[in-house]
Amino acid sequence: MKASRIAAAGAVSGIAVLALSAPAFAHVSVQPEGTAAKGGYAVVDFKVPNERDNASTTKLEVNFPTDHPLASVMPQPVPGWKSEVTKSKLDKPLESHGKQLTEVVTKVTWTADGKGVEPGYFQKFPVSIGALPEDADQLVFKAIQTYSNKEVVRWIEVPQEGQEEPETPAPVLQLAAAEDDAHGAAGSSDAKAEDTGADAQSTAADAAASDSGSGDGSDTTARVLGIVGIVVGAAGVGYGVLAGRRRDSGTAA
Repeated sequence: MKASRIAAAGAVSGIAVLALSAPAFAHVSVQPEGTAAKGGYAVVDFKVPNERDNASTTKLEVNFPTDHPLASVMPQPVPGWKSEVTKSKLDKPLESHGKQLTEVVTKVTWTADGKGVEPGYFQKFPVSIGALPEDADQLVFKAIQTYSNKEVVRWIEVPQEGQEEPETPAPVLQLAAAEDDAHGAAGSSDAKAEDTGADAQSTAADAAASDSGSGDGSDTTARVLGIVGIVVGAAGVGYGVLAGRRRDSGTAA
């Protein structure tokens, strides 16, 4: 009986811990589709899971970083959702493709036209962004999630390195190394590939020449053997004719 009670108590405690820690696992997050490289452009997905079993997510607000403003922010249409882009003026103009930008997107809001993200489901909200900063390792996007029962969850706490994840962490996009380095490596690899290809073509040409020479030799040998065969055949025919005449002469005698 004691063992059963202890096991039951442990199970209840475990369920309680999981229930309390669930929000920390199922929070709004951001992930790139591919690589988000410094100085480049990327498509990122804001993933919104529904943490409630009695309400749907009907609205999502994502605030874009003001310390590293992005010149280009374009949300992709999501069926069943309406998106609204909010722009703000910059204190200092931002240069992009040779143009001076005085305002940038600082917030994108998605509002459900229907039921939204129902319990047990999640939704992705893709956005094309760039150019990504070259002097930062990550970008923080503070988000606000609203439910159909009017409950609001603010995912705005910035995770700190070496510390436990906060209860309501903000989505954080990790940036990869600049693609210029990768291009340099790729160029080196391409050069090596070209050299290898040239060597392979040279080897193939030599082999073809060698095969061609061998083919000529084979043709000459075949011709010689053919002539010899004709001569031998003719000699055989002549010998047969002479032998036949001798037998005929002997019979007549």
